[in-house]
Amino acid sequence: MTTADSALPPKPPAGRNLPVALGVGIVAFVTVAGGLLFLPWLFIAVIGLALCLAVVELDRALQRKGMHASAGVIVVGTGISFVGGYAVSLVTFPLTPVEFVMVCVAGTMLVSLLVRLRKGPEGFMRDAAASGFLIAYIPLLGVFVPLVFAADDGAMRLVILISCVVVSDIAAYAVGSQLGRHKMAPLISPSKTWEGLLGAMAFTGLAGALFVVFLLGAPWWVGVILGFALSLAGTLGDLAESLIKRDAGIKDMSNFLPGHGGVMDRLDSMLVAVPLGWLVLQLSLGA
Repeated sequence: MTTADSALPPKPPAGRNLPVALGVGIVAFVTVAGGLLFLPWLFIAVIGLALCLAVVELDRALQRKGMHASAGVIVVGTGISFVGGYAVSLVTFPLTPVEFVMVCVAGTMLVSLLVRLRKGPEGFMRDAAASGFLIAYIPLLGVFVPLVFAADDGAMRLVILISCVVVSDIAAYAVGSQLGRHKMAPLISPSKTWEGLLGAMAFTGLAGALFVVFLLGAPWWVGVILGFALSLAGTLGDLAESLIKRDAGIKDMSNFLPGHGGVMDRLDSMLVAVPLGWLVLQLSLGA
């Protein structure tokens, strides 16, 4: 090494900035957890904003493939359907929360098509498909959060759903890194293994049973079914987002969350898991 080389400042270590990532993670956790348990409207506002940012992220990825959705319309539709879905559950309204959010989602699609008409026929089907994909992926799945929250014990239900997805992620990594031998989807996510998935399902089923019994006072078998379903759905959500990023040629969806990447990088599993969790709890415990 020459004298000039030794005078150069050391290169920063590769990877994410751990202190920044830790700080952002703590702030996000405290805000979401505190809002969920004590300030419902704060929780709704934060998650609604996150979903709107996710629309922007996914639209940018689609643009890399030459697909141009009516992103502005979809951002507005996402906010209205998400916040309105919860608000409707608190007041007397002609529509139920489910009916309201379905009307909002359908209206978002119609307005998106209407806005796209002024650009002419060239690329209309491609852009309309992009809008439909965005709407189906973000607001249509995201509105199940306020639908779960609207139940009498909605806060506890969401705590259980979020906790189960976290347990599934941790268990899949722990079991897969130690026992994983058979790759699940090597072209999409090389680190995922079938052993990791089975381990995740087992641990999440156990965690689900404990959560449901002690937090909801419901039968243990509801928690087992819920845990299995959430583990599978969360894995599917993670793989779907990985496919999008690989197709678009990007590592992270954005830098909206310093040290963590994009909002979608954190919501991918939850977006797919919450609707299935809502269905399991709705069928087994009612509203």
